[in-house]
Amino acid sequence: ISDNLKPCPLCPEEKYKACYSHKLHRHLQNLHWKVSVEFEGYRMCICHLPCRPVKPNFIGDQTFSKMGAHYHCIVCSATITRRTDMISHINRHVNKGETESRFIIVLKESATEVRVLPNYSTPQKTDSYFNPKMKLNRQLIFCALAVLAEERKPIECLDAFGATGIMGLQWAKHLRSSVKVTINDCNENSVTMIQENCHLNKMKVKLNAKEEDNDEAMGDGEENTDTIEVTKMDANVIMHLRSFDFIHLDPFGTSVNYLDSAFCNVRNFGIVSLTSTDISSLYAKAQHVALRHYGCNIVRTEYYKELAARIVIAAVTRAAARCNKGIDVLLSVALEHFVLVVVRVLRGPSPADDSAKKIRYLIHCQWCEERIFQKEGNMVEENPYQQLPCDCHGSMPGKTAVVLGPLWSGALFNTGFLRRMFFEAAHYGLDEAQSLLKTLVCEAECTTLKPYSIYSSYDENKQEECGVYIKTPNTSAESLLIHGKRKSEEVVQNAGKRQKSENSAEHPAFYYNIHRHSIKGMNMPKLNKFLSYLCEAGYRVSRTHFDPMGVRTNAPLAQFKTILMKYSAPTYTGGQAEGPVHLAEGIQAGEQVEAAADSKAEDDAEFVEYDKSEVAAATLTKDYPTYCAAD
Repeated sequence: ISDNLKPCPLCPEEKYKACYSHKLHRHLQNLHWKVSVEFEGYRMCICHLPCRPVKPNFIGDQTFSKMGAHYHCIVCSATITRRTDMISHINRHVNKGETESRFIIVLKESATEVRVLPNYSTPQKTDSYFNPKMKLNRQLIFCALAVLAEERKPIECLDAFGATGIMGLQWAKHLRSSVKVTINDCNENSVTMIQENCHLNKMKVKLNAKEEDNDEAMGDGEENTDTIEVTKMDANVIMHLRSFDFIHLDPFGTSVNYLDSAFCNVRNFGIVSLTSTDISSLYAKAQHVALRHYGCNIVRTEYYKELAARIVIAAVTRAAARCNKGIDVLLSVALEHFVLVVVRVLRGPSPADDSAKKIRYLIHCQWCEERIFQKEGNMVEENPYQQLPCDCHGSMPGKTAVVLGPLWSGALFNTGFLRRMFFEAAHYGLDEAQSLLKTLVCEAECTTLKPYSIYSSYDENKQEECGVYIKTPNTSAESLLIHGKRKSEEVVQNAGKRQKSENSAEHPAFYYNIHRHSIKGMNMPKLNKFLSYLCEAGYRVSRTHFDPMGVRTNAPLAQFKTILMKYSAPTYTGGQAEGPVHLAEGIQAGEQVEAAADSKAEDDAEFVEYDKSEVAAATLTKDYPTYCAAD
């Protein structure tokens, strides 16, 4: 095209060829400007470009395709066909107060800026989906990657569903030379947006492996520090073609379709993290969908969030076992909007068999909500109800229990890994992740003690995961795990014992909601005081992040209710004293709690203070007058 001929910016070349400026002006005036829609000083002209797909019409043996004329909404970037529909669409934005007429919005999170479209919060209608509510999820994944980066450098990590690329940009910006980041997405518009966001954060983009050698602007020292590889392909394809040390899956909905590909080429002792947002099926609102996706029978229970986490881990375990790999669960979090699971991959048929053995069925009583995992073995029991600690089957008519699962019956957390995640969260100033990780550390150890101070000295060399000692900042060079080389005989022997940890060290499965089992007409004790009462009775107890009023304990439900009733006061007393009729036993138990706290502080250097509420509860019971014991 010569300099005098100019094409129409709103029409394809085959429909309107390039012409002189006076003809182009008349074309724009008659075809585009007259039927435009005005809003906030802008005019949305009709567009004839192939932005909107149109189904072809088949007439005989010939195919006729009509160009889809449409409008682009200046607020939400939606495409509308008719002018009247476009006016109605704009009026709905005005009624909702959405009058910002700008195409690109810049959002900032953790010192990382990303450009998104105005409709970024609707995944079905945008190519730049960004959910601000998932900030905590991104912080937890970053902490897990930071811990892995301390073990071996550099590591190759993959964000299989990039969207805006916010997660991969945070990895590369903060960890820099420790990681080689690859951001993938199958949408061409999303890939373009990721490239723009990389340039916005002053990161160099490597589109494919061939450009690595041809790009003269990239220096050898700069490649790992500020270069991000952006790929456009299906997530299953890239995970089959390449090997990674860290893989994160965050599709829209379930992630079971990508598990086989993720475990196919992941390296030994690598980490796979996945975020499941199909909470309607995992939280037993759509039980048929859970059966279709996860092959699991579930019902709505008081511990439904932990049930969802165990469902996802069971699916991960089966996918890893099909690739002759076992897993070690490092972290599992189930909150309002997502279920996050982080596992470490252990290669070999022996770890795969050990992990597969931990998938079992759960017997759940529908009357009292007592639950227990079925015993191991293939023999059919004559009366499965005998496994339940409750006697509802004998006292209630009909069938009282259901079988749920298959579920993961092992531990949901790894204490050593959580401690190092907490250290990384404090190092990078991730406040939201710090508060949750504190709760997770106590929940993993099933204790009410507060975790250690981040500035206190603790021996990182003693941190062990699955019987394998992991590299930490204070580890000597002789004990490091060398990536890509065969491990020493001692490490291999320890790896054989990775799944043989004592059951007493693991936290109890599931939890009880204190409000669910409250007694009618009685005032319950405060939650922290009730935790101290359970400790006095000799049970392990802690709070849980799954439920703010949940209690994780190894006490049976009958004993749980007995202690709750023992320290509950009648409603007419106004709750001035909790458990006044049992203070004689409470005095002795309160003294035992203080003695246990003193011995615990001397033995364990990782904790610095005892829960103030427990000490207050013990002091309160100790100061009661002795005449109440006669009552």
